[in-house]
Amino acid sequence: MPRLRSRDVVHLDYLEPSQLAAVYAGAELFVFPSIYEGFGFPLLEAMAYGVPAIAANSSSLPEVGADAALYFEPNDARMLATLIEHVTTDAPMREQLIARGHERVASLRWDRAAAETLGVLRHAGGF
Repeated sequence: MPRLRSRDVVHLDYLEPSQLAAVYAGAELFVFPSIYEGFGFPLLEAMAYGVPAIAANSSSLPEVGADAALYFEPNDARMLATLIEHVTTDAPMREQLIARGHERVASLRWDRAAAETLGVLRHAGGF
């Protein structure tokens, strides 16, 4: 796509944590068009930095983002464009997504995941 190769589009590879923090701090919106994700850490990462998020309605992303992100069908560029315009022009919606994002990130903690996994293993093992 020629538009994705314009001088206004910057393609980033691996970033050090401090660089990544700076990118998120300057981001108006996070768009995650991935068709398949095992979990979707970048979506949560954006939310943790307070960036409103839009993600593909595919694989684990709706489960990970829950109601803290907006979703588009991966083959529907118009739907994605509409959501981008909506989030970048509707300040109350942006604030709502940011707040929900922080809540979602807080609800997904490693210690809680470990405790729940242990509970499943104990139940499966009859303990």
